[in-house]
Amino acid sequence: MLGAEFTANRNHERRGPFFPILSTLVSALIVSTLAACGYQFRVDGAGPTIGGAPVSTSQEPPPRLIIRTLVNGSFEPNLETRYTNYLRDEFSAGSGAQVVPESEVADLVLTGQILSVIMPTLSFTRAQTLESRTEVVVLVRVEDARLRKVVWSQVVKGASEFFITTDLQFNRVLQNRAIEQAGRFVAADLAARFLLQLETGALTKQVAVPAPVSH
Repeated sequence: MLGAEFTANRNHERRGPFFPILSTLVSALIVSTLAACGYQFRVDGAGPTIGGAPVSTSQEPPPRLIIRTLVNGSFEPNLETRYTNYLRDEFSAGSGAQVVPESEVADLVLTGQILSVIMPTLSFTRAQTLESRTEVVVLVRVEDARLRKVVWSQVVKGASEFFITTDLQFNRVLQNRAIEQAGRFVAADLAARFLLQLETGALTKQVAVPAPVSH
């Protein structure tokens, strides 16, 4: 029995190194066979493909967009220039369109109006207001520059809160910052909605009435 165990162990030791070599040879044979059959392993785009062609991407240039100065229909003065600049910044960064000056040729023209700026009270005591909020509502329309037809219309609301102190001058500073922040929220929201319309091809459809107010 001892001799049999010794013989078995010797046979196992002899076979031991052979199995990794055999496994390597089999793997190499499989890879070479697949290559001979025309299979290719490579990564295209965002994920791996087997023998696939590169994903085709649209070569169409982004639409050229003019953003005209908004009309200020609120009781808060001097907002039209600031809010228009917010729109130009956000649309340049993330709308999928190329914002161009009014002097250049464009595919689309954006016009709009600041409909209202209100400041409801959020919290208060019998003696004073503690916290308030700025709510801004803006309407924009996008027209096809060639057809003079409205292809997109949207009403968006932006809001920002601020605290009330006993210093009236400082309160005005806080209020101005809230108005600014609300305007930036509106601009970012509109740019994101415009990008969605652009990607889905919905800008080719005429919008008869403004969309509901977003909360």
